[in-house]
This record gives sequence, C-alpha cells and structure tokens, in this order.
Amino acid sequence: MGKSSHSAVRKRRVFYIPGYDPIHPRRYRELYRKEGAAQAQISGYDVALSAKATGSGPYGWHVAATIEEAQVQADFEVLVWSDIVRDSMDQGILGTYRQLIRTATTYIGSGALWRLMQLRKGPVIAALYPVLFLLVQLCVALLVAWVIGAVIGIWLPDWLGLAGLAAVPPILNWFRKKDGKFFAYYLMHDYAYSAQSKGEDPPELKARMAEFSDRIAEAFQQDVDEVLVVGHSSGAHLAVSILADMIRDGRVPTDGPTLGFLSLGQVVPMVSFLPKAYRLRGDLAFLCQRDEVTWVDVTAPGDGCAFALCDPVSVSGVAPEQGKQWPLVVSAAFTQTLSQARWAELRWRFFRLHFQYMCAFDRPGDYDYFRITAGPKTLAERYDGRAPSKSRIERPVNKFVKVAL
Repeated sequence: MGKSSHSAVRKRRVFYIPGYDPIHPRRYRELYRKEGAAQAQISGYDVALSAKATGSGPYGWHVAATIEEAQVQADFEVLVWSDIVRDSMDQGILGTYRQLIRTATTYIGSGALWRLMQLRKGPVIAALYPVLFLLVQLCVALLVAWVIGAVIGIWLPDWLGLAGLAAVPPILNWFRKKDGKFFAYYLMHDYAYSAQSKGEDPPELKARMAEFSDRIAEAFQQDVDEVLVVGHSSGAHLAVSILADMIRDGRVPTDGPTLGFLSLGQVVPMVSFLPKAYRLRGDLAFLCQRDEVTWVDVTAPGDGCAFALCDPVSVSGVAPEQGKQWPLVVSAAFTQTLSQARWAELRWRFFRLHFQYMCAFDRPGDYDYFRITAGPKTLAERYDGRAPSKSRIERPVNKFVKVAL
C-alpha cells in the first residue's frame, strides 16, 4: 500500500467529492473553516485555513494544523459538478412531474424500491417524500381550482368554471419557490439524476470524473505522505468508480504516498440496486479486495438520508466469497458523539444531519473529520485494529448483481 501506512503524515492531499449539490463548492470551504475551528476549540488543537497554494486546477483550499503535537499541511481539492447538478435541475414544474413518473417507474418497476426497504427505512422514506409531497402540491392546486370553479359556476355558466384551472400554475410555482424549506424539488431531481440512466454514469459526469482522476494521479508524484479521497453522499459511489479505475490502470504506485478512501453518509444502494449499474457493482467488487487502498465507511443511524451501517459491497450482492477487505464500516453514533442538547437541536433537521460527518462533535469519539483530514496519522493507522460496527448490515438483498466485464 505505497509507503508504510503507519508513517507520520507531514503533507497530505485531500480530494473531496460532494454529493448532488447545486451550490458552489465554496460552501464546503466555509463549512470546513467554521466547523474546524469549533472542533479545534472542543478538542484542543489548531486548524488554520487559507487559500490554495497554487491557483491552477479545481477549487480547493489549504490547511495548516497542529494536531496530536504534530504540524501537518493539507491541500484540498473539490470535484466540481455543481454546474451539472444545476443543469439537471432546470426542468421547470412540468418537467419535474415527468421526472417523478419516470423515477417512480424505474425504482418500483425494477423492484429496487422494495429491496431497498429491507435495508434502511430512512433513505427510502427520503426517496418517497418528494414523490408524495409533489403529488400533495398538485392535489392542493387542483382543489383550489375546483373551489374557484364551483364559486364561479354559481353566478356564471358552468363551462366558465374551468377558469379555476388558471390557479394551478401559480400555486405550483409558489411551492417551487418555497422549496428551500420543503426540499421536494431538490430531492426529486437528485433521485431522478441516477434513475434516468438506470444506474449508469451520465456522460457529462463521467468526463468530469476522468478529469478529477488525473488530478489525483498527479498527487502520487508529489512530496506528500497520504492521498486521501473523501466521498460524501452520492459522491461516495463516484469515488468508488474513480479509485477502481485508477488502480486498474496502474495509476496508484506501490512506492508512492498511502491511499485512503473515506466514504461518508453513503447512498450507494440507491444506484447499485438499479438494473444498469453494471460499472458501479463491478467497481465495488474490485475495490473491496485491493491492498492499494484503505477504505473506511462512516455513517450513523441518526442520518435518515444515508444507508447507515449498510456495507455497500455486501448489500449490493457483489462481495466475493474470499478476499474481501473493505470497507471497514464504522458508526459516527450521533446520539453518543453529540451532547443531549446538541442532538435535540439537530434531531429533526434531516438535511443538516446528513452533513454532520464534516462538522464538529461536542462529544467526539474515534471519528473526527478534522483529525482524519489534517492530523498526523494516515487513515490506515487511525483505524488500525478498529473492529467494524456490530450492528452493520451485510446481507445481500440486491436483485441485480451483474457487473461490467
């Protein structure tokens, strides 16, 4: 696995792959700045964030930290695909309802939805929520139109009651403008993006992933001790494919920096359970056996948007009979690592909890995002000897197990 996985880290390159997010990656820089400072104050170390050391390449930032009595430099880069996300969300109201029909047909018709429900109810509810809430919005708009039509029909000819239908578009548009509170349109576009190709990576995203792979490959030629890839939410399955391709192509040198892969709040089954996710299933089966990487998967049952403690390889039905090494499935255990007051504050803020992995914990356990990304230990050393979560789910429930050749 490259250099000794237990050698002290002085310099690290961190490659962050976000999930389906239309907002510019600067949000992740500011999140790191704010939450890193909060965690440093709680845990008694120093984390300072500044601009990137070089101006070329993808968006990123530089971190200088003093953690565990060691000074570490870390340079972050982000896979920017927020523009692709925004384009995919530009569907309009009618287009979104068409997406609803196509997405529901894909998950229900393929049987994927029923099998996903055997894992965790939270993310399945999150998937059903936009479908149901968008239908509720439509029913509300039609009900108002019917009431207006009935009132008009009292004084005017019945056929003029159809004028009430004119109220439907503005009502639906009002709901859409308020989606920052409801997240119905956002979640619908998210699930629709994967469902549109039944699990295959869309061409525009595949091209962006290839470019990012080149950036990661360059890091192995630099004077760094660890290359750490972090994938959050749907970014986790993108990271799986990126790393699998790099290892297959011999782009992870045996005498280079240590390679770590940290998947956070993953939703891999939402894609791997789809009929045409051949590439992802093949990449999962390949990556789980490799010595070149240390893969730690962190989720929490308190995160209703993730497949918490579900081993993404095993539940996808592609774990080999022998030789499986990864991932190490670890719980962030929000109810234990957040104080009672903090948990009560965040418990019903589902979207915020989905980002908690990259935030401060006021009762931190052995998971600390800032120690992992800016501390002196490699991912392999930090979790050396750590037993996987006892409550992890490993039973294969996926109907589609065919992989890419």
